[in-house]
Amino acid sequence: MSMRNVLGGELQECGIDPMTGFTRSGRCEVTPDDLGVHGVCAVMTEDFLQHQLGVGNDLVTPRPMWSFPGLRAGDRWCVVAVRWLQAQRAGCGAPVVLASTHESVLEVVPLTLLQQHAVDVPDDVSGLTHG
Repeated sequence: MSMRNVLGGELQECGIDPMTGFTRSGRCEVTPDDLGVHGVCAVMTEDFLQHQLGVGNDLVTPRPMWSFPGLRAGDRWCVVAVRWLQAQRAGCGAPVVLASTHESVLEVVPLTLLQQHAVDVPDDVSGLTHG
């Protein structure tokens, strides 16, 4: 069974360099084991990384034991939905790749808010059809 994204389509790859995802598949798959809901495919910015570091979520230091390389601005990474929302509320919301963001994120973050930070859709979506 395929996983769905927030737009209702098949969940697309988020990033493989570095390899992201709770399951390290390159996709923001949310499984029953993923209690944090690592479902937001975000493009890292310096503001987002520094904000997260400041609230105790260190995304820049490599942690080889978790296959975590440490992130830099420009990397795509599956982030925890509540952490993304926390950063957004602080004015540091990272850009979001909607096609690669898992539908379960909608239980935490409204689609309209994700769309405001989207980097993978045109400004005028009236010509797009839903799934």
